[in-house]
Amino acid sequence: MSLVTTSAEAVAQRRKALRALLLKPLLVAGADDETIRLVRKHAPELRDWLAQETGWRLQVDTDSVRLFKSAPENTDGTHPARDGRAKPPFGRRRYVLLCLALAVLERADAQITLGRLAEGVLNAVAEPDLADAGVSFTLGRRDERSDLVAVVRLLLDWGVLDRVAGEENAYLSDTGDVLYDVRRRVLAALLTGQRGPSTVTATGFERRLAALTEEPVPDTDDLRNRALRHRLTRRLLDDPVVYYDELSEDERAYLVGQRHAITRRVSEATGLVPEMRAEGVAMVDPDDELTDVRMPEQGTDGHLTLLVAAYLAGKAAPVTVDALLAHVRTLAVKHKGHWRKGVTEPGADAELLETALVKLRALRLVTVTPGEPPVIAPRPAIARYAVDPPTIRDRAKDKPR
Repeated sequence: MSLVTTSAEAVAQRRKALRALLLKPLLVAGADDETIRLVRKHAPELRDWLAQETGWRLQVDTDSVRLFKSAPENTDGTHPARDGRAKPPFGRRRYVLLCLALAVLERADAQITLGRLAEGVLNAVAEPDLADAGVSFTLGRRDERSDLVAVVRLLLDWGVLDRVAGEENAYLSDTGDVLYDVRRRVLAALLTGQRGPSTVTATGFERRLAALTEEPVPDTDDLRNRALRHRLTRRLLDDPVVYYDELSEDERAYLVGQRHAITRRVSEATGLVPEMRAEGVAMVDPDDELTDVRMPEQGTDGHLTLLVAAYLAGKAAPVTVDALLAHVRTLAVKHKGHWRKGVTEPGADAELLETALVKLRALRLVTVTPGEPPVIAPRPAIARYAVDPPTIRDRAKDKPR
């Protein structure tokens, strides 16, 4: 085997490992053994690239691998936690329960039952600070128990818990309990902030969140340029599209001047293909793997989202929600024969449109401005879903004479 072939294979394997980390930053033994072996094999090169280009840290342990990613911004709420792909997003209560469950597990033994976890959460909810914040949880209703089970299933998916015996459905119906192993190394690797929450003295949610994630301000030109490269590379890796008008002045100037170099390095390391337009830059995945939101997608919601995108792509100005709802009702009547049942029922239009807008916002294809009614503005990248009017050809004129 030639050195060139070996080198090409090594590059392909490192690319595969990095793509796996971008898709799933937390890998755990048992569920991701093959990928962990691949990452461990190329860990030195991956650490070097990530440190140089993104500033992200890669931790490889005996039973887990953690890529400590930093979110490009703290205000993006378009990728919520879910108990399964098709399940509804977490709301405020589930997020609170998730934090409380993690606090209970931090102090728990190596094994814990769902019932004991619930008791710990109930004790934590009774704390005066949470009560003053309006947090209440009693487990007296099935929906409350369902919220706790959704949190537990998310922790199972992350690998924080391993189910030993029992089923969550039995707990829901009050006919049994569930026993779990607590994986402490995985639990300890969940937080990705720049500092521990206990060290934050700021008050108010926004200020505390900013303090958790803020990074030191560089004091030299070289360090400032490096910080800019890190921030922009993170966005190119994480965001479906990076618009120039969403960047700060120094970020925009740096990306305009260095976009070819930055996108080349990202492309070489990941296989993503740069698409550069006047409005911004997107790194496109030819294999359609590195995304948690796919479009187009099959089913009623997928078809509707595509049709709404095409409708908005043909608009030069923002559209009100009322106008979009009317369009959705028209589409529902037109396609009810192959869409799911009930799409023409009263109120179905709002549910359908909300599902579509969640996906379009996550893909940075629209922005939603609150108001009465809210206004939906198409973003430049939505133009790829525009449908040109059909061209009708005269077959008689096409025939040879």
